Amino acid sequence: MKSTVFVKAGKVEVKDVEKPTVQASDDVIIRVVRTCVCGSDLWAYRGLEDKAANSENTGHEAIGVVEEVGSAITTVVPGDFVIAPFTHGCGHCAACRAGFDGDCQDHDDNFSSGVQAEYIRFAHGEWALVKIPGKPEDYSEAMLDSLLTLADVMATGYHAARVANVHAGSTVVVVGDGAIGLCGVIAARMRGAKRIIAMSRHEDRQKLATEFGATDIVAKRGDDAVKKVMELTNNDGADAVLECVGTELSNETATQVARPGAIVGRVGLPHEPKMDMAPSFYNNISIAGGPASVTTYDKSVLLKAVLDGDIHPGKVFTKSFKLDDIDDAYKAMANREAIKSLVVTD
Repeated sequence: MKSTVFVKAGKVEVKDVEKPTVQASDDVIIRVVRTCVCGSDLWAYRGLEDKAANSENTGHEAIGVVEEVGSAITTVVPGDFVIAPFTHGCGHCAACRAGFDGDCQDHDDNFSSGVQAEYIRFAHGEWALVKIPGKPEDYSEAMLDSLLTLADVMATGYHAARVANVHAGSTVVVVGDGAIGLCGVIAARMRGAKRIIAMSRHEDRQKLATEFGATDIVAKRGDDAVKKVMELTNNDGADAVLECVGTELSNETATQVARPGAIVGRVGLPHEPKMDMAPSFYNNISIAGGPASVTTYDKSVLLKAVLDGDIHPGKVFTKSFKLDDIDDAYKAMANREAIKSLVVTD
């Protein structure tokens, strides 16, 4: 089968590898229908973090059709159409029961990798996989796109809003205009925010943020961005901040635009030095967040919202590629030519 391999910084390519097989009783083999490139995949691609040459791709988002199941799997059968979350919660440990399946305590291998491929082995699939009614051919391309976001970015944006306690009447700032930040705008609106201030310096992302529910756009960075947010909020600051980048600057900005007592929902994969916690301490700002509770959110609210047409997060995919053209998909995102690159494998 075809699978993406990380060759070196600035280069990935498709190679023929062995098709995965069931190795444990709770494994599920999935034929991938759609996958994509995540912003977190770009850290190594841009040479900003170390990754071994000729290693497995870090792709972790997919929808597909079940091919084979292990003996312990009772919730899905071959032929089922499923969302394959990047997390592999068990559904019964303390973390999963509390709605934090991104931190499942039942096993160490809780995160997907190697998903930019024709087939994947999904470990611990009994509870984590999310069934989609019908078959892939029952859905439009736009709907397939939105369903794919439920493997990560839409759930991650929702996680930021949930842990930041966004609720009816909240004033929210979203730091980051990538796919997760844009999905954070959707999530803030879903949870009843009255004002959503999106930080974005790119026209295409600004337009999409506005379409998704942003009431204000701040096209500045650093101190200038903080000053603008404070002007917009009469120097109050935001009730909730969604940090969707993971850099030192984005985290500093998030804490500076939060009002005293606010919560920062932090879902940007951290790539900053140790944070100075003194400013948040003196302003009673809570820092929350981490890996998203993908299965929990999909089953409780997000899948229905997509199927009912209430939200359209698939619009974050602004370019589509075949699996054979995976390097172009990475380049399009690295060069900001695409907000998020869709990869069609079937």
